[in-house]
Amino acid sequence: MKKSLLSAAVLSAATALSSAAYADFSLTVLHINDLHSRIESINKYDSTCDAESEAAGECFGGIARIKTKIDERRAALEADGKAVLTVDAGDQFQGSLFYTTYKGFAAVEFMNGMGFDMMAVGNHEFDDGPAALANFLSKAEFPILSGNIDVSADEALAGKIPGVLIVEKGGEQIALVSTLAEDTAETSSPGDDVRFLSAEDYLKGAVEGLEAAGINKIIAVTHMGLSRDKQIAATVPGIDLIVGGHSHTLLSNTQERASDVYPVMVENPDGQQVPIVQAYAYGKFLGEIEVTWDDAGNVVSASGEPILLDASVEPDAAFAARVAELAAPIEELKAKVIGSSDAAIDGDRGSCRAGECQMGNLVADAMLDRVKDQGIQIAIQNGGGLRASIDAGEVTMGEVLTVLPFQNTVATFQLKGSDVIAALENGVSKVEEGAGRFPQVAGLKYTWTQKKPAGEGRILLVEVMEDGAWTAIDPDKTYGVVSNNYMRGGGDGYSVFAEKGENAYDYGPGLEIVVADFIAAGDGYTPYTDGRITEQ
Repeated sequence: MKKSLLSAAVLSAATALSSAAYADFSLTVLHINDLHSRIESINKYDSTCDAESEAAGECFGGIARIKTKIDERRAALEADGKAVLTVDAGDQFQGSLFYTTYKGFAAVEFMNGMGFDMMAVGNHEFDDGPAALANFLSKAEFPILSGNIDVSADEALAGKIPGVLIVEKGGEQIALVSTLAEDTAETSSPGDDVRFLSAEDYLKGAVEGLEAAGINKIIAVTHMGLSRDKQIAATVPGIDLIVGGHSHTLLSNTQERASDVYPVMVENPDGQQVPIVQAYAYGKFLGEIEVTWDDAGNVVSASGEPILLDASVEPDAAFAARVAELAAPIEELKAKVIGSSDAAIDGDRGSCRAGECQMGNLVADAMLDRVKDQGIQIAIQNGGGLRASIDAGEVTMGEVLTVLPFQNTVATFQLKGSDVIAALENGVSKVEEGAGRFPQVAGLKYTWTQKKPAGEGRILLVEVMEDGAWTAIDPDKTYGVVSNNYMRGGGDGYSVFAEKGENAYDYGPGLEIVVADFIAAGDGYTPYTDGRITEQ
């Protein structure tokens, strides 16, 4: 793809080291976010690419391509005398069999080999609890930051996660600060001893302290999502650039499916324009932004474009060999064919977090089918738990595990109709942010609207399948519900499941096994939507 040219004055080595610089200072930031264990290359559906597609030049990303492009861009920029910073905005954990098999150890090995300057903690870094993150930290040869989390009471993490890092690039001191989404306790598993503080409150204090120390170039590497990054830029003075993640947003000036331009500019309280960047997810792009400051520390320009890591990027040979070595023990499991699909099954993030989607129907139907003889009538699955689409044709266990990588179990419980409605209200409460709590359902139909404020009657109509007919839900009646153990425990804001669910059993079969069995039971699965979720 055609990349935009970066243009700004660059300090000479002598001037950069001078105590009185009279020229602008430029820094290029290379960045990724939300890799989600896509160590191998991905296809157009963001799931693991097969050898045939790779040979046909139809694959993207993969850690070996990221390595190639980072090395190439860093070398080219430094050869031109430019300062370079390489950062990861979080969520290395979870999303493929590499994480299921190796947890964070494969990820940290490759990151060490790419020379990252720092990484932000993402919410999914807590998916296997604080101990797994602590193990990752122990192997990392680069700083991992998050300033608005209090881990002082957690034995595994206490004292191990700073909030600020100061690096020297081109003779200038650059401060890096980092924050994590405050609702991580709902979206992951940090445990009871990790507390999450207001990002704005933390950043205001951190920036004031840095400025008081004479540092006037401050970059926030956040895992908050684009909408929160905009809020932070608008309310916290002194931040010069925000490199974000969490919302998997593609910002670009050239890509047709981009959500907005790269960078997005937001005015801060001092009237300065703050550039915000993000580079989609899954290693499909390498972000590249050049920021230029004047001598007073004011940003005077910011330009760049994410680089598409398509088949034109040759994977690094040493990394590719190591990926193949690590992949060998799980190839047999990945290759096992469990059924087939007549067409591609859409599990796209944009589909499943905003409305009825084919993958949501498949997973909810499979759960309900598994427990229907237990008096269960309703299935609710969070859209954020669906992590990929599936191609048409043969379906392998590896593909199912890529869609459902969290090792969740099927959970059943009893819930009053009024609490089912409350759960759905929670599910549609953050659809504008692309939050993962959006409810995919079976045995249930509902109509909702964005025209009302969150939590104030967005759910307009709910019907339950009873005796072969759709019947309005009875707020006072108790229904049998199936979900996954993460949601049943209150994850993704479904506290009503944890607090009001009765006769709960959270230790059913693995959700991926249930879905694989459901596909295998048919003579070819046909993806579909049927209007069970409608928006007014």
